[in-house]
Amino acid sequence: MTVRFYNSLTRTVEEFVPLEDGVVKLYSCGPTVYNYAHIGNLRAFLFSDLLKRFLRFRGFRVDHVMNITDIDDKTIRDSQKAGKSLGEFTDFFLQEFLDDLDTLHVDKAERMPRATEEISGMISMIESLISSGHAYQVSSGDVYFKVSSFPKYGELVQLDPSSLKANAGGRLNSADEYTKENVQDFALWKAYAPSDGDAYWESPFGKGRPGWHIECSVMSTKYLGETFDIHTGGVDLKFPHHTNEIAQSECCHGELFVRYWLHNEHLMVNGKKMSKSEGNFYTLRDLLEKGYDPLAIRMELLKTHYRHQLDFREENLAANLKIIERIEGCRERLDEIINAAPEKSADGETTSWSEQLERLEQQFTAALDEDLNISEALAVYLQLIKEVNREQENLSVPDATRAVELLSRLDGVLGLCREKATLLLDEDIEQLIAERTQARAEKNFARADEIRDKLLAQGIELKDTPQGVKFVRVVGAL
Repeated sequence: MTVRFYNSLTRTVEEFVPLEDGVVKLYSCGPTVYNYAHIGNLRAFLFSDLLKRFLRFRGFRVDHVMNITDIDDKTIRDSQKAGKSLGEFTDFFLQEFLDDLDTLHVDKAERMPRATEEISGMISMIESLISSGHAYQVSSGDVYFKVSSFPKYGELVQLDPSSLKANAGGRLNSADEYTKENVQDFALWKAYAPSDGDAYWESPFGKGRPGWHIECSVMSTKYLGETFDIHTGGVDLKFPHHTNEIAQSECCHGELFVRYWLHNEHLMVNGKKMSKSEGNFYTLRDLLEKGYDPLAIRMELLKTHYRHQLDFREENLAANLKIIERIEGCRERLDEIINAAPEKSADGETTSWSEQLERLEQQFTAALDEDLNISEALAVYLQLIKEVNREQENLSVPDATRAVELLSRLDGVLGLCREKATLLLDEDIEQLIAERTQARAEKNFARADEIRDKLLAQGIELKDTPQGVKFVRVVGAL
């Protein structure tokens, strides 16, 4: 079986082959931290979470980077309205966003660089684009990318570059929130204005701040390389944001920027476009205040194929919760069977039950192999629950153990079980140990500590030995 994804760039479903064998370099457009994320935003992060979890399930090591936009027009505008410094204002909403990810069981990116910490790289890329004739500075101090210098401009959205001068000025202007003379060009650097307050940096182009698009180009290529495997984001980002990322990155580096572009569709709520005027504009905390379970919300955001428009229905959340409770109840019954005779091993001859589990895992994998067919994968997962419940009176300890291991493996992709029901398999632990070792080698001690704490919370204690890092399961931890 091979993994296949719909590539927005080629508009075809393609076999996925990473640049480096066994390693996937993944970039996701992150939040602009000026307000709480709404559920439309969260759908994009649930999609990238499913993608990353599945790639790991298929044996890949995933190097995931997601940017944090903490400097742009909105963050400056709203921080000033709030009477707070830019850093204080964005720190608050960044933490709220991270809390949302934790609540929804989203496995956060390994690296989440903030735009304000990467300004020097943005200045360097802009200097390179100016020196190569792909960008220019105007008398106001603003620096613009010269769209006419990149013949492939608009390929991602099948846009004819020759038509831009005639009809695209409004789209480019309103999307960037910048004013300029040449409507086909977009801002790389915005010269300082008094309305920016303390939000500025010194540069060879004068005092100012970066444009939005240059932020992602710099952060993605810095951490993943000039060419990397997958870039995700919502369909609304195809143009101009992703289109502009491609132009400035490929003109700067002279290499293909991204090999596979994966975009998730829009979200509706209760059959209508989400809007405050309709009374259906929700953040995660809005739904939690209504008493909805976060995993029921996760299931609702997850269960529609990422390339299909999602109609988020509040009326489905109660039914989703019943499904999750059925999953947890199944796991508890299996634990009771295992704990009744814990000294018995799961090893033994292959049985018809083992063959049934293997078939279900193959069906689950095949569904997600085909461009993340989540509906079919969920159906297989629920069939597994049904099979376990039907056979529970006849299951031996080895049979129950195999079922628990498979449920844990599949839920490692879906993320629908609560933490207490999570069982890390040996191969998952070894992967986390390898990631921790790499983090320590890169002096990313925060990430190394995060992995250690995650393992300890699930009853896995790490021990340093002359032969390397080993692990032991703490009896009674789960």
